[in-house]
Amino acid sequence: MVTNVGQLRSRVSVSGIGLLVKPATVWLGHQLMKSFGKWLLVLALAGTLLEIPARAATDPNPPADKNAPGVELAQTISLITGVAISPLMGASAVGAWKYFAAKTPEQKAQLPWFAQPWFWVPALLLVGACFLKDTAGVTLPTVVKKPLDVADAIEHKVSGLVATGAFVPMVAPIFKSAAPHAGLLSLAGFASIDLSWAYNALMVPVSMAAFFIVFLASNAINILILLSPFTTVDTALKGFRLLVLSSVAASAWANPWLGAAWSLVIIVLAYFIAGWSFRLSWFGTVFVWDFVTFRRKRFTPVEGGNKVFLSRKTLGVPSRTYGKLYRDVGGPLVLKYRPWLFLPQRSVALPEGNYVVAKGMIYSEISREDGEQLKSAVLLPPRYRSHEERLVEIYRLAGVRDAGLRAAFKWLKQQLGFGASTPATDNPELAGAR
Repeated sequence: MVTNVGQLRSRVSVSGIGLLVKPATVWLGHQLMKSFGKWLLVLALAGTLLEIPARAATDPNPPADKNAPGVELAQTISLITGVAISPLMGASAVGAWKYFAAKTPEQKAQLPWFAQPWFWVPALLLVGACFLKDTAGVTLPTVVKKPLDVADAIEHKVSGLVATGAFVPMVAPIFKSAAPHAGLLSLAGFASIDLSWAYNALMVPVSMAAFFIVFLASNAINILILLSPFTTVDTALKGFRLLVLSSVAASAWANPWLGAAWSLVIIVLAYFIAGWSFRLSWFGTVFVWDFVTFRRKRFTPVEGGNKVFLSRKTLGVPSRTYGKLYRDVGGPLVLKYRPWLFLPQRSVALPEGNYVVAKGMIYSEISREDGEQLKSAVLLPPRYRSHEERLVEIYRLAGVRDAGLRAAFKWLKQQLGFGASTPATDNPELAGAR
């Protein structure tokens, strides 16, 4: 109950902040891809976190329940962040905890799907198998370990997408009753109005967006592990991801608000690199799909544009941008792409020059001749292996050159006297392990 005018003014002010922050979060869901939305998202997340402590400060009789909406909101932020970093481990660990926390068979029967033994028992076994793989991976040669990393990357993507649509909507709603503190307008004295349903409805899409951008950053680490040829680098990346996950769990266990604050920092940082994370994740997804399904055996390049990745930043378009490559008669090579794969189409023309297909052992590139060097311009997914000559015809390129390890092995054979000697046409580019 409001006891004085100052307290009423304080409550109305806090309520006003809440009413402004919640619609802003919905609007930000549609503006997530735009650059100016970055700072607005930071303010929205910060406002969501700070609103309930401010509410508690103005309440003369704050609830003592540790599961009050303020504390539960803080715990939910940490939970969503932790699960986004490692979806399978997070969802199965939360499910196991909920299962053993249930006291009666009736309570266990009402638990969500991720808290049922049929899910979290095999999920934890799979997590344990991945842990053994990572532990033994330090001593395993790369040729043995990389297929296991491919399987790990597939599992991470599938579990992340499932968790985004099926886990987050079940844990995001935090207001479960029509108590006075559950409704936003109750702060201004309208205790009979319960808007908890509206708050929960807004929390779900905001939570899904936060989960997705953190998952993208975590998945980018998985792709870096997959692309890295060194087991020591793999171990360092996995250790870093485990450290971040442990820090979320430890801070949330020490204090819910500390855990929520640290989780918000991670969410904001993940948002600022979301574009980079998405491009790297999609790059890895396409490459893994081509390898696992032997796509090159049922693929043929076409005249009307072929899907490729931009190799380096070109005229403001970032590297690993995915699109279709075209070449008009007498014109330059042009990449037509859609940011985030669905936004309005844009195009960028590659610099003028003499282009060749640089043929590697694992994947090939379209490179521009720069004196004695080749500068990579376009990355070709593995589906283009054995189709390099066809690309030369379609895009009227200067020919096919060996590059990367393929060029290095060819040079070594020539030095040892195996095979016919041919004039050197380009730098072997020993550093490029393609």
